[in-house]
Amino acid sequence: MASNSSRDDPLSFINPSSSPILVSDNDGFLLDPNSQIGSASGSFQNDGLLAGGDSGSNSDVEFGFLRPEFRQGPLVGTVQIYDRHVFLCYKNPQVWPAHVEAAEFDRLPRLLSAALLARKGEMKKTTRLTICEGHDGTETSNGDVLIFPDMIRYRRLTHFDVDTFVEEVLVKDTEWLPGTPEILKGSYVFVCSHGSRDRKCGVCGPVLVTKFKEEIDARGLQGQVSVSPCSHIGGHKYAGNVIIFSPIIDGEVAGHWYGYVSPDDVPILLEQHVGKGEIVDRLWRGQMGLSEEAQKKTQELRLQQNGETGVEKTVKESYQPVDKIVAENGIQTDAVGCCHGSGNSYCCQNPLPEEKIEKNHILNGEGKITGKKSKDESMISSKGVTTRKSCTMPTWLESWEREDTYAALAVVAAGMSVAIAYRCYMQLR
Repeated sequence: MASNSSRDDPLSFINPSSSPILVSDNDGFLLDPNSQIGSASGSFQNDGLLAGGDSGSNSDVEFGFLRPEFRQGPLVGTVQIYDRHVFLCYKNPQVWPAHVEAAEFDRLPRLLSAALLARKGEMKKTTRLTICEGHDGTETSNGDVLIFPDMIRYRRLTHFDVDTFVEEVLVKDTEWLPGTPEILKGSYVFVCSHGSRDRKCGVCGPVLVTKFKEEIDARGLQGQVSVSPCSHIGGHKYAGNVIIFSPIIDGEVAGHWYGYVSPDDVPILLEQHVGKGEIVDRLWRGQMGLSEEAQKKTQELRLQQNGETGVEKTVKESYQPVDKIVAENGIQTDAVGCCHGSGNSYCCQNPLPEEKIEKNHILNGEGKITGKKSKDESMISSKGVTTRKSCTMPTWLESWEREDTYAALAVVAAGMSVAIAYRCYMQLR
């Protein structure tokens, strides 16, 4: 597996049999039959226990969105490859210990992680286990298990059922007979808020969860978008860390990881990723199902399609309002009917009415105005990249066909022939 500079030395925890097991920097287990247990590329920076986060201004400057190292490093390619993500709903971040999967008094997560570890060599899919918030009597009760990208939920798993559940669902890929799988609909957002594991996520995570809930309520997305705090997923240096499971492009669901997310980015993620199925590249760490190298290549191709020249630009770019971008690009507000081509070329069409501008143009994650996608336009998927047309309407020059050129030359030649013949006739007379 590709190495990453953001990983630190492994640490160990004690499993139920009290024998030490070597693991990487993780709370979110990565159960790969061909490797050690691991999580996303990232460093374990335990700056001290922080139960429930820290809301002071000094904490924000030191550990939050104002910390000096915030958005100072590249993000893409920092997600270790895996195929399936299992979330166990269990209590809340305020009571999670630093290693909730190994806590003596939390039997359910401890036994589930131990069972996954014991059967990892038999599972066909590389599986990650993460804890998310659970409250009895709510949509996510304690013991509920969410599985992505399968988009299914099993209700109220107990420590008595762990072995059977792992055997039937995760090893054999069949249904767990005592429970009936429920189909998950809509989008699911998980925010690392594991304060007892790292102060940065303890400070940033709760703020982002609150912001997501506010924006979901304000946009009337209740029942369509669910947000939950989750345990350590790796890469606390990239806090705020967000994972979004949402149908994208052709309806395929994949877990997309975002880092360096601030409260101001929440509306963008909801509008662009959840609402339109488009990646916000300046915050994108990678996605499940792709190797670290494939993540980098995927983003590079996607940026080339959007006219970008490198990844570093997307990391440092900040979100800009539409009017500022229009002014900087010298585009008049009554003629925003231009779309970006490849490289530095542009193509323009007739100005659109103001109401059509809103429908046909959006502001993407890189702060560029892009045209509404047509049927001929194809997007980047998790399996590869294809080309797309830059404009929905060709200009008169682009629509000039080769046959038109030949016809024009023929007319010119005929005119010249007539002129020569007339001149010869006059000379003979």
